[in-house]
Amino acid sequence: MGKLTAVFGGTFDPVHLGHLRVALEVAESLDAVVQLMPALIPPHRPQPLASAEERVAMLRLGVGSCARLAVDDRELRRSGPSYSVDTLAELRRELGAGTPLVLCVGADAFAGFATWHRYADIFELAHVLVLTRPGQGTRAAWPEALRLQTVDRRGSIADLRNSAAGRIAELAVTPLSISATAVRALVAGGRNPRFLVPDAVADYIAESWIYSAVAS
Repeated sequence: MGKLTAVFGGTFDPVHLGHLRVALEVAESLDAVVQLMPALIPPHRPQPLASAEERVAMLRLGVGSCARLAVDDRELRRSGPSYSVDTLAELRRELGAGTPLVLCVGADAFAGFATWHRYADIFELAHVLVLTRPGQGTRAAWPEALRLQTVDRRGSIADLRNSAAGRIAELAVTPLSISATAVRALVAGGRNPRFLVPDAVADYIAESWIYSAVAS
């Protein structure tokens, strides 16, 4: 069995410390390198303001030399909507049938999981790790149909390491109340986003005028 691979997707418009802290905690909990994967065309979210090139550049600056985190830009190199099932199918072909593969999903996003493109096929390709706030379980908030379809898949972090796909586990992560929307609004208002995003990302935003130009 190969070493577990974990995927954490998003628009990262821009990447901020909340994204990076969660990804690091996932990496440490799974004893794995987490692949941060920016979406080209997110199916369930507004389209990003920064270009694909700008977002991946900021993400690489944000990750820096952290050995536990890596940037995977495959969705930016693929045309059309960035469906998770397509990405996981591609990764599964690369990893082989026996390597554990984990898709990391925020609790709010997982509540709408049944609306995702071919969502049932995801369980054939990967595990799902639902990221929650400490002390707050999420299952009561899941739609009834989703809870019924996933009741037999629930497991632990150890289960994710010991099989290739098909289980659901939860991990409580540190909640940092930072949003990319708030960072963009701050920049558009002429304010400094430092200490919300990594210093290198703050410098990149200031030098490139990404969000200031859009707002004006």
